[in-house]
Amino acid sequence: MTTQPESRRESQAQGSPLAESRRYLVSIDSISTQQFFTDCLVIGAGIAGLRAAIEVAEHRNVIIVCKESLQDSNTNKAQGGIASVLERTDTFESHIADTLATGCGICDETVVKLVVRRGPDLLRQLQQWGAEFDLVDGRVDTTLEGGHSHARVAHAHGDETGRIIAQTLIEKVRANPNIRIVENFYAIDLLTNHENRCLGVIGHDTQRGPQIIWAANTILATGGAGQFYRETTNPEVATGDGLAMAYRAGAVLRDLEFVQFHPTTLYIAGASRALITETLRGEGAILLDSKGRRFMAEYHESAELAPRDVVSRAILAQMRKTESTHVHLDIRHFDKKHFAKRFPLISDICESFDIDVTHDLIPVRPSAHYMIGGVRTDTSARTSVENLYACGEVASTGLHGANRLGSNSLLEGLVFGQIAGQSVSQAGTADVTSLKHSLIKYQIPQSDRSRLDAADVRNSLRALMWRNVGITRRDKPLEEAQEIIRFWQRYVMDKVFDSAEGWECQNMLTVCLLIAQSAQKRQESRGVHFRSDFPDADDQHFKNHIDVAAQSAAAGG
Repeated sequence: MTTQPESRRESQAQGSPLAESRRYLVSIDSISTQQFFTDCLVIGAGIAGLRAAIEVAEHRNVIIVCKESLQDSNTNKAQGGIASVLERTDTFESHIADTLATGCGICDETVVKLVVRRGPDLLRQLQQWGAEFDLVDGRVDTTLEGGHSHARVAHAHGDETGRIIAQTLIEKVRANPNIRIVENFYAIDLLTNHENRCLGVIGHDTQRGPQIIWAANTILATGGAGQFYRETTNPEVATGDGLAMAYRAGAVLRDLEFVQFHPTTLYIAGASRALITETLRGEGAILLDSKGRRFMAEYHESAELAPRDVVSRAILAQMRKTESTHVHLDIRHFDKKHFAKRFPLISDICESFDIDVTHDLIPVRPSAHYMIGGVRTDTSARTSVENLYACGEVASTGLHGANRLGSNSLLEGLVFGQIAGQSVSQAGTADVTSLKHSLIKYQIPQSDRSRLDAADVRNSLRALMWRNVGITRRDKPLEEAQEIIRFWQRYVMDKVFDSAEGWECQNMLTVCLLIAQSAQKRQESRGVHFRSDFPDADDQHFKNHIDVAAQSAAAGG
């Protein structure tokens, strides 16, 4: 796995958040706080966290905590499908090549091969557990998506693939007596000692208040961070909490500048953005600008089937050319009955806004979709903090490089969820009886600065990120974003909040600054990261990863 020299990582940390020396967001007194113990704590309930918990529970006891319900995850909302080599005419080599090509030179080839080769068996396992993938002649049906050279995207109940997979795993988890589920639990901070070892988490249970969960091993599977941006496909829970927690705990984060924007989300003024899966384009949908002209061929030889980053930038450019707030997706040539059966969720969404797809165009525009960067892990899902593992969207495994190939995200979550579970099961310190820790007493002094409204800061931050650290970036706006975020941090990061709204705001400020810093450092364009002032890739200086880590992660002892 490509890493930066230590000296470079240290220099990159120089511009880190103002409140970096603050180790925890809340005061901690482990003696007076309700405590629980487990062999393995899983934070997050998407595909990666659920699959990890199932794996660990074969040998150890597990506690799963999630911010809201088990159903509130990006996995549950995923429409397009899961990529895997299932057809006889397809090959592992082809899927590997497509993934490497899309990743623009900085994928970890070992990881790519590992994930691609494990995919088919894990999909068949999901089928055995009850996942109802769509079939043709008894075989899993596959479709084509942009960036793929073969039809290899499996789907379930049309465009409800994520929901079906999540429900299958949830049922499996609920049936396992070794797994305890705690919903409506906000994980505030990872607990660590002076030996750089993760001891568990301090969090807030909606019904019971502050709690500490001591864990021999902790798996971070908190998902994405789409809520950093004004326009996003992500649910409200996707506020990058896991990234911020890991950063404060001293874990190395990587590739934060690589944020993927989905090209087509339904654009209705005043309504939240609904994902319009790119599988539609794979099956023949056409993009038209506000003047009714097809334009994608002007930007890429693959037209509508170009990689997501290309399509997103093309749409943005065309919107500017035509001075429009959106473009259109044309599926008027589709058979309406087939469309309703193949894409029931999108069909319902369109009908709810009185869009008749046989006559009307679907208004769309790009939105923040997937966090490619994350907590740096190795091939065993280990982070740089002992006894802390990460999997799914919160992790940077090396699979995606600078750009994620469509439908590889569910695949990565499934594979590395299993790997993280296997690593914990095989760890010599997996049993909670081996856990030794000192008491933690951490007191945050009262702030004498004025208090800003967290909700207002959050809304302003999302608008700033969309404007200055969005699809197209330049040096001056990136610098401006950092100055503004640091100002907000002065009045937010020194406060102690007692609700999710405040903790989310603090986490968002922390990671958004790191994203802006990383985007400014990468003075080139690669994958989803596009600098209009450096429009070309620079392999000589930037065919590598940018790591960030807190200068000093003080333990909580």
